[in-house]
This record gives sequence, structure tokens and C-alpha cells, in this order.
Amino acid sequence: MIETGIKGMQEAVVLPEHTAKHIGSGTVLVLSTPMMIAMMERTCRMSVKPYLDEGQETVGTHVDVSHEKAVPVGKKIRCESEVIEIDRRRITFSVAVYDECGAVVGRGKHERFIIDEKRFGAKLGAGPAQA
Repeated sequence: MIETGIKGMQEAVVLPEHTAKHIGSGTVLVLSTPMMIAMMERTCRMSVKPYLDEGQETVGTHVDVSHEKAVPVGKKIRCESEVIEIDRRRITFSVAVYDECGAVVGRGKHERFIIDEKRFGAKLGAGPAQA
């Protein structure tokens, strides 16, 4: 059962393919905002995955974050999340990314919705969502 207070954490090293220049969101070799958000979503998803029933998954539905600090290639980053609210199948997380010195890189809130993979896939005219 998913409850408030569940925490998640992931670490990574900023690689060239994570940069604004590589993905086309800018021209510099620093962690791109889309890749920071992807790490935030992944951290939140993985934090609650063990608490889901068989055949359930979560999908991201809302992101409200700021990107406050540039991080160059080769530097470590850490993402931390915490479930702060649950409203039926909607889960709200507080989420932040830190650099290797502990400075805030980005922070905000992220919402995910619990789905039934088979029903979700059927609505799309496909099979079950891929985990």
C-alpha cells in the first residue's frame, strides 16, 4: 500500500547524451532540463513500484519544477523523492536533484497516476503497457 513518506533515491553521472546540446534543448554541455525531469520521474516511479499490485503501473501526469543550477558532463547528481500526498490513484511527490557537493540543481513537485496496465493498453488499442 502506498503511503505518504515513501522515499526514493537514484544517483547518476552526467553523460554527453544528457546534455542540452545533445538533445537539442540548448547549445551547452550541461545537464538538460528534460533529462533532469526524466530522472525525477524515474526516481518517483521506482520509489512506489514495490507497493503496486500485480498489473499496476504509474504514469506521470504533471511536473512543476525549477532548474536552478548547471551541471557539466562528468559530475555526479543525486535525485531524492518523497510521497507527500495521495488522493485515490493520484500520487504527489516532492522531488529534488542535487549535485555532488549537495547544492540544489532542481526541485519541485511531480504527480503520477496509478493505472491498470491492461485497461490502459486496451484504451490505446494496444497490449499492456511496457514496464
